[in-house]
Amino acid sequence: MDKNQWETIGALVEWLDKESPVTGEMAKTMRVLKIGEEFGEVAEALHGAMRANPRKGSSHTWDDVHKELCDVAITSLIALASLTPDAQELFDERLQHIGERSLTRPN
Repeated sequence: MDKNQWETIGALVEWLDKESPVTGEMAKTMRVLKIGEEFGEVAEALHGAMRANPRKGSSHTWDDVHKELCDVAITSLIALASLTPDAQELFDERLQHIGERSLTRPN
């Protein structure tokens, strides 16, 4: 992620801090729990795109799935930035670690 994207995440955290009636540790908890809500929306969209529920048929598109996956990622980054001022550094380090662990295996 680039600096502008992290600035947007920071602005969203500030907006939530200002506008949400939930504050302090409970606000942080709720932001982590929000990830689960967003995941549920991905699952619902996936079921709809795959026509997995015969009663509902094709209720969603693959574009809906893509958008919901983005919402999960954004919500996760907002939660991380709400928990630590070092979110960007932690995210970058973790991505590097996972990349090295997964992509540098000996053949």
